[in-house]
Amino acid sequence: MPRARDLGIAVGSFPPGPLDAITDVPGVRVGHATVVEGNDVRTGVTVVLPHEGAPWAEPVFAGAHRLNGNGELTGLEWIRESGMLGSAVGLTNTHSVGVVRDALVAWEAEGRGGARGFWSLPVVGETWDGVLSDVNGMHVRAEHVRQALDAAAGGPVREGCVGSGTGMICHGFKGGIGTASRVAEEAGGATVGVLVQANQGSREQLRVAGYAVGAAISVDEVPSPGAFDPAGAGSIIVVVATDAPLLPGQCERLAQRAGLGVARAGGLGENFSGDLFLAFSTGNRGLPPNEIRDDAPLDVPVRMLANNYVTPLFQAVVEATEEAILNALLAASTTTGCGTTAHALEPDRLLDALRSLGWTPA
Repeated sequence: MPRARDLGIAVGSFPPGPLDAITDVPGVRVGHATVVEGNDVRTGVTVVLPHEGAPWAEPVFAGAHRLNGNGELTGLEWIRESGMLGSAVGLTNTHSVGVVRDALVAWEAEGRGGARGFWSLPVVGETWDGVLSDVNGMHVRAEHVRQALDAAAGGPVREGCVGSGTGMICHGFKGGIGTASRVAEEAGGATVGVLVQANQGSREQLRVAGYAVGAAISVDEVPSPGAFDPAGAGSIIVVVATDAPLLPGQCERLAQRAGLGVARAGGLGENFSGDLFLAFSTGNRGLPPNEIRDDAPLDVPVRMLANNYVTPLFQAVVEATEEAILNALLAASTTTGCGTTAHALEPDRLLDALRSLGWTPA
């Protein structure tokens, strides 16, 4: 399926990385496990690994932000306290957070060779896929988490109806996983990559490149799933990665700016939406792990991007988040589950709506 840039839709002004994906940040890996069974199971797991090593052995600085809290992103209290991410980031449906978290703990225990005396507080986010999938059936299992971990790799990232995005609906259309990146030359050429699990918003509020395309596409043309009451209920998880050398407070500031990208796409942070954002920086490698050990160093050197240069990173986050949401919509295919159909945002219909509003290709 074409992505936003394939259609001549340029979001913002910063250039993307080579893949226009979160994996443009060196070392970041993404893996999916898709679970589709019969007529009523449309779900899965997606994982994001911050670098090529074991995340518990080499944490990275991180920060988080809540736009609206009707959702879950586990492990954030320790990130807020310590300023470090020491786990993979798992994404799934609302009722499978526990099994994904437990599977990530088991994966770490195995990776540590059975060592005792450690604790694991994995980061696992969710959005609700109960319109298209039997969310109460607990169809995500530990084996699916392992499949996603085994599949985690750099390079192009699959989008749309894949992994944890399989059953998601975004702005009344079929949603799911999306990604994008930006290179911020004014911040030393740093790369910012974003991955979203897009399950938020109403059709009427959808905007693309500043144009109100949702209002220009009627439900007579593309029937709505009609399962969200009130309109706009849903959630989005945004994972932001950068290779800029940021401290935890700066990562938190980047996470906050993801909300502006959600808003530019038409998200309002509605009462029944869980809009939760995580940002991490790989720019300070070699941080000691969060564990009790006799050989822990007394101090470690770190680098910090001067705050005078952090604004371009804010812009990069906003642009990449907005484009990642659009890429999720464009990559998704029409999906039927549990007797309901969520229709894809077809590229030709999107372009017709944009042209009717005065848009011209970039």
